[in-house]
Amino acid sequence: MNDAVATDRPAKLAVMLSGSGRTLLNLLDAMGTTGAGRLDASVPLVIASRECLGAERARQRGLRTIVEPGEIPADRLDELLDAHGVGWVALAGYLLLVNIPPRFEGRVVNIHPALLPGFGGAGMYGLRVHRAVIDAGETESGCTVHLCDNRYDAGPIILQKTCPVEPDDTPETLAARVFELECTAYPEALQLLFARGVSING
Repeated sequence: MNDAVATDRPAKLAVMLSGSGRTLLNLLDAMGTTGAGRLDASVPLVIASRECLGAERARQRGLRTIVEPGEIPADRLDELLDAHGVGWVALAGYLLLVNIPPRFEGRVVNIHPALLPGFGGAGMYGLRVHRAVIDAGETESGCTVHLCDNRYDAGPIILQKTCPVEPDDTPETLAARVFELECTAYPEALQLLFARGVSING
């Protein structure tokens, strides 16, 4: 595999998604001229778990987009990332478990729409997360950016941002408030990781 280092600019980021692609668009906007250099990266590859709006939006932006249904074996994912010179992976609403290739341990990043370690794990995505937060009577929620391991919503936390849960919140209104945080948290966390300057082999 290419031994590119994180200090290479821009960092080459693969984005994995399963849904609408809102998080992908946010990252792309952070890379653009209007992003004021918030995220010094490019996206040579998008991997979708199915045909979805996110895959369509990626193609509309001119991004190389591959649909890989089902869990991707680690060696297949390694092959895809290597073929596109990728140094980092960002999960953007990707709903399947990622089998992380050994060379990418510590280089696969996820954003979760709650304050981990609470309200995470298999099946905790989308409005389900926000409904669970409200049903639990929480007064605070937010988002968590973390490095991934081979479990759902586990791995070292990079940063969290918080917001209040209002008494009249619905899952939809809370989701909108949390997504506003995600739009700043994910680019910020990725830029922190890129700045570490470690090799792809750690």
